[in-house]
Amino acid sequence: MSLTKSIFRRNCIKKMKNAPRSTKYYRDAIINKRLLKEIKRLKPKSILFYYPLEFEADIRKTLLSVRKVCDVYLPFMQDKSFKVVPFRLPLKRKNFGIYEAGNTLRNINKIDIAIVPAVGVDGKLQRIGFGKGMYDRFFERLKKKPYTIFVQPDICFTKEYICDEYDIACDLLLTPKIIKRRSTKG
Repeated sequence: MSLTKSIFRRNCIKKMKNAPRSTKYYRDAIINKRLLKEIKRLKPKSILFYYPLEFEADIRKTLLSVRKVCDVYLPFMQDKSFKVVPFRLPLKRKNFGIYEAGNTLRNINKIDIAIVPAVGVDGKLQRIGFGKGMYDRFFERLKKKPYTIFVQPDICFTKEYICDEYDIACDLLLTPKIIKRRSTKG
């Protein structure tokens, strides 16, 4: 039986949810350190962050640090995708347990870096998410693709190519154990 995206997604979600709580703070600390280093290297003006679910990599420390020097945005769910809104408190818990900042009338369509949670990643560094397609639809609407960083609390990677053409790919995969960059060679 060959590996499918849905089987891989199910296995990765199980792995994420069953990861030992005792090492979560350590894993998150490593991720935050690596993420902050990468952001400093890239020197962006604007960054799209995600606000973590309980079992995702907790990048709030980096978010709070970076907001002092960059414009920081979060997804705001709208229809079958989302739009980008400025990070501001208080956040409200919405659909799927996701925390969002308040809506805005501003049309923000340029971001330098997108930090995206990934359930799994395939051999082309394409993202397997929760299966709703929100990030795929959002990226499809952008005129210029931002530098994209996938963050995972623990590596869930397959060398096989199981994603669809429309699934977004990353420039950098960041986990506590590995950092994998997209090859710039043609």
